[in-house]
Amino acid sequence: MRDTLTITTRFAEEVCEGLTKPGQKELPSKYLYDALGSRLFDAITELPEYGLTRAEDRILERHAREIAARVPQSIAIAELGSGSGTKTRRILSALYRPHHTRYFPIEISATALAACEREVRDISAVSVVGIEREYLDGLLEVAARRQAYEHLLVLFLGSTIGNFEPAAALVFLKKIRSMLEPGDFLLLGTDLLKPVPVLLDAYDDPLGVTAAFNLNLLARINRELGGNFVLSQFEHEARFNEEARSIEMHLRSRQAQTVSIDAAEITIRFDAGETIWTESSHKYGLPEISRMATESEFECPAQWIDEEWLFAENLWMAG
Repeated sequence: MRDTLTITTRFAEEVCEGLTKPGQKELPSKYLYDALGSRLFDAITELPEYGLTRAEDRILERHAREIAARVPQSIAIAELGSGSGTKTRRILSALYRPHHTRYFPIEISATALAACEREVRDISAVSVVGIEREYLDGLLEVAARRQAYEHLLVLFLGSTIGNFEPAAALVFLKKIRSMLEPGDFLLLGTDLLKPVPVLLDAYDDPLGVTAAFNLNLLARINRELGGNFVLSQFEHEARFNEEARSIEMHLRSRQAQTVSIDAAEITIRFDAGETIWTESSHKYGLPEISRMATESEFECPAQWIDEEWLFAENLWMAG
């Protein structure tokens, strides 16, 4: 009960902070992924316009054994934001070891953790220990549990690193590195820059699944924090930020209106056309990925690129 109260309190605090921010109102993208949001995102990954997930899956299907061969025999795996675990299954299946491999999915969503555990629990010689924490708190816990003989392989798949602004991404990667020891590894997914129309279609599909995913964040605030957002008075918007090289998702107010959120103890005024910024997805060039590795004190012994969608999976080693 205490953990539930703490999570709800933190949710309310971050909603209050984001919606009262001077200038651009914001909401943290991590709160898009409640049980319904996670299911909607899974549906997005099946859309023809959203090729990112299929690109990463192709890389893992072709190279999982090579990835497994490049990491030490005695290894524990920590995954930041495991989701349903379907992609991770390829890596765990390829990591055949004569002894048990410990896998620690780290999620803020209990629903996602349960789905991940169901997905991978039948893999031989893998034991699963779910950790319901923020990314870095969860990784710190895994690092504290490592055995004397174990190396760590941290998985940060998909394009989640792109949800950080570039400076914040570098800070985050440096914090990951600080928890690792020499010879540990990070497998990092990065979506690459591609034509803007392709990106806009991926984040604003004609079926409206991405719109439903984005609007569900307001519905979640209503459900969990006592908000009174009227969803029909907001619309989904995707835009490309040329300077930041990122896709931004916003929720635009269709009219002037006022919204109250009981748990956050706030009442917010929206002008007609004003937006809430809910997510950014930065798109990388290959030189930028190389610089990030160097600046966060990793080496990059291997990189795999899907040419069909332009996506890079990067294996970094802590030096």
